[in-house]
Parts: sequence; C-alpha cells; structure tokens
Amino acid sequence: MTGAVLLAAVLAACGNMPARTVTNPDLPRALPELDHVAVAWTDPNGFTDLSRSGNRAEARRGTWVQDLAEHLQKAVAARLPEGERADITITDIRRAGDYEPWRGPDFDRVRMMRDIHWPQLILTLRRTTASGQVIEDGERILRDPAYLTSGIGAGRTSQPLYYEKRMIDDWVRREFPAPAR
Repeated sequence: MTGAVLLAAVLAACGNMPARTVTNPDLPRALPELDHVAVAWTDPNGFTDLSRSGNRAEARRGTWVQDLAEHLQKAVAARLPEGERADITITDIRRAGDYEPWRGPDFDRVRMMRDIHWPQLILTLRRTTASGQVIEDGERILRDPAYLTSGIGAGRTSQPLYYEKRMIDDWVRREFPAPAR
C-alpha cells in the first residue's frame, strides 16, 4: 500500500468514527482536585440542554460539560479563601441558545441565540474549613435571562461557551467576594 493510499484509508476511517459526546458513560464525571476545589457532574443525559434541545444529537457533541466544569473549578480556586475547601456537583446545564433544525440543513448545527433561551447552571456547593467543619451547604441556581444584553461590548461573544462562562464568573464574584490569595 502506498503512502497516499494508506493516508486516504486512515482519513476515511476517521471520518466514520463517532464524535465525542458528553453522554459517553466511559468518560469521567469529575475533575482532579485543584487548590481544594473538587468539581463533579451528574449524568449529562438528564441535563436540560439535552432533554429539551431542538437537536439532541448535536447537543451531545463535544466536551462542553467538562469545559464548563474546568472553568468553574479555576474560577472558584482563584477566589476560595485560604483554609477552605469547596466541593461542587453540577446537576443541570442549559446552554445559551438552542438548535432550530426546522430552519433547514444549513442551520441544524447552529445554536440560535434568543432571549427565551438563556443559560442556566444548577449546582450543589459544600464549603468546609480545613478541619471539615461545614461553612455552607446547598443548591445554587445560576441563570442569566438578560445574557444577550448584559456584557455587551465585551467583544468575545464568539468564543465557545462565552455566555455560560461569563455567568459562572459573575456568580463566583458574588459567592466569593474577596480574592483568595
């Protein structure tokens, strides 16, 4: 087999490989701990973003659950007071926008941003001292119904998960008011 034929065979095989999905049961559902911040998530099959999506197959694609978990972990780690620990479990995610496949094949993979499809993230937070004494324990609901008008002019709205990450950053600033270090 010549090099060109071998390359063509490999590329063809890769084209038939299933895309990575957030619902793959073999993927981890937690991040390694970072600076006393542990982040995990429940089964994404139950997330609103998948169960109510206009295109469930497309909504499953990618690494967006892990990407949001990593962003959350880094943001909390940067502001968690010295001597505290935070254990966070993400229990639901609804990303900004939704798919509208009825618009035709050119739009079946495009998230349309409308004011009725705001981002929301539900999580449980348990904050403890170094000795294990519970400081806070409860559910938090993060949402930004004004996501299309808040933060206008930031210039980064085309970045992946921009609205969700901005919502997380706003919550972290409110929940952990002073920088940790």
